[in-house]
Amino acid sequence: MEPSKKNGTSLLTKEEAESKRKWFLLDASGKTLGRFASEVTKILRGKHRGSFTPHIDGGDGVVIINAEKIHVTGAKEAQKIYRYHTGAMSGMREIPYRIMKARKPDHIIRRAVEGMMPKTRLANAQLKRLRIYAGDAHDMQAQQPVPVVI
Repeated sequence: MEPSKKNGTSLLTKEEAESKRKWFLLDASGKTLGRFASEVTKILRGKHRGSFTPHIDGGDGVVIINAEKIHVTGAKEAQKIYRYHTGAMSGMREIPYRIMKARKPDHIIRRAVEGMMPKTRLANAQLKRLRIYAGDAHDMQAQQPVPVVI
């Protein structure tokens, strides 16, 4: 199946994108948070392919292992704060980076990747193919993820 041609540019159709979908296995140990998240975002959106089409979900799935071994640079480990609101009055909660890393290391990477994705329905569908695991074990063997070194 050849991507359709229009003015010399190869455009991807939805069916072609689904047939070419792969899964990648990325190891987060020793990686910097922002640089790692931008590479994950690129794979989820499909920008790593030559046939990137902005309105088609042509991205691949990503499995991330060793999320607890990600690190940040500078003083962000002491200063970075994750905020959310419970919905109740005076319900603003602030959790420092160190505590969030101890409690939910997968949330740190997921939030960084979500912040780099466009705020659209297409991006929400692409984020469903992001799987993050704190340790080095994962249960995605059926998808046959290809190990990638970033």
